Amino acid sequence: MTSVRRRPLRAVIAALIVAAALIAAPAASAATDRDADEAPAPRRTATPTPTPTETPEPEDPTRAAEYWLEDYGIEEAWETTRGAGTTIAVIDSGVAADIDELEDAVVGGTDVSGVGTPDGRTPLGSDVHIRSHGTWVASLAGARGTSEDEGMIGVAPEANILAVSLGFGSVSEVPFSKQVADAIRWSVDNGADVINLSFTTNQTAWDESWDDAFGYAFDHDVVVVVAAGNRASGTTVVGAPATIPEVLVVGGVTPSGRASREASTQGVTIGVSAPSEQLIGIGPTGAIDPWRGTSGAAPIVSGIAALVKSAHPDLDANNIINRIVATAEPAPLQEGDRDPIYGFGIIDAARAVSETGIGLVDANPVSDQSLTEWIRRNRAADGPGEVDAGSTPTPAPVELPALPPPDPPAEAGDPLLPSPDSLREVTLPLVAVTAAGILVVLGAVAVTRRIRSLRAHRESGS
Repeated sequence: MTSVRRRPLRAVIAALIVAAALIAAPAASAATDRDADEAPAPRRTATPTPTPTETPEPEDPTRAAEYWLEDYGIEEAWETTRGAGTTIAVIDSGVAADIDELEDAVVGGTDVSGVGTPDGRTPLGSDVHIRSHGTWVASLAGARGTSEDEGMIGVAPEANILAVSLGFGSVSEVPFSKQVADAIRWSVDNGADVINLSFTTNQTAWDESWDDAFGYAFDHDVVVVVAAGNRASGTTVVGAPATIPEVLVVGGVTPSGRASREASTQGVTIGVSAPSEQLIGIGPTGAIDPWRGTSGAAPIVSGIAALVKSAHPDLDANNIINRIVATAEPAPLQEGDRDPIYGFGIIDAARAVSETGIGLVDANPVSDQSLTEWIRRNRAADGPGEVDAGSTPTPAPVELPALPPPDPPAEAGDPLLPSPDSLREVTLPLVAVTAAGILVVLGAVAVTRRIRSLRAHRESGS
């Protein structure tokens, strides 16, 4: 990803002083213009008559809005693979049926809430945002488009999708912890290579039933990708399932590569960063909706994991994750190889798929311990499988509260108008520098006039 280069402040001030001086000296400016007007016209040379060409077709606005496809190396990765032969399980609010871009993508599904349809294709939720959430996520991961160059296309457009519907909040009477555990096991048993979890519980602990469920996924070599959560939705710290060892946690960045203040949260478990702002997704009606949040950053990374798996089918889950984090580009403000804001850096799909010389690893690169080791240390005092019968009681299952609504969809804005980021990072500094330059020039002019006045006064007095 190309970094934005900033001019040194001294050069900017100098340029502003020159510009202000030109304004203050109209004669010099006029002379410059006159010299340009009197310059000899370039010689005209004979050129062959151009061959008429067809007017290029205008770019599809939906495809044009998917800036991440080009900016993060996804289109380049497609020269090697588009994810054929892989399967992504979207465990969310359900993936709507009768969506042209998703009909060939979804190959199976289930409902674990008890209130959805058996195929997982009925969106569930207490409001339209939650009901749309699973379809948005699936479209980012694996939508097919409506043609080669039109309609929304996912990161892995030839990967298969499994639609697994959850009942968030009060929609279902089945405990949320049980729904998630059942969903993970079903996904593994039905061939998932990648599991996408775009939700958070807003607490660091998790129910013990998740120990076995996530362990079951890891034992079967499945990559589990988890969203870090969003400050705008009330997530101030990374919560479960993003606190579970061995999952790949995704934080969010702006298109300029800076940490998103509202559409992401930060924490030490973040493994990699991906775009979380100015996103789009297909809603249950088939319309294209704007949205933001790490709920969208996660399926982008899930799609990249599918691309890597397709290109390197012999790699296990740990080495798929390793290729993603080892090829990540350092963020502009990243400190060290890994920090709690950006993780190992910002995803680069082309490098993750095609980079050579990446050695194999024996352990998960984003966790300092395995889930098995964590369970041994935290669930029992005396060793694996043993429960301390002394003064420390057996940890009780954590009752997970109802989730807050996922990321609110962003309002569609005029691309010609400045964004908060551009105002903060470009406009305000430029105004400050311009004001400082003008003050310098005015001060110089005032001093010059003062000196001339003193000279004139002395000459008249003499």
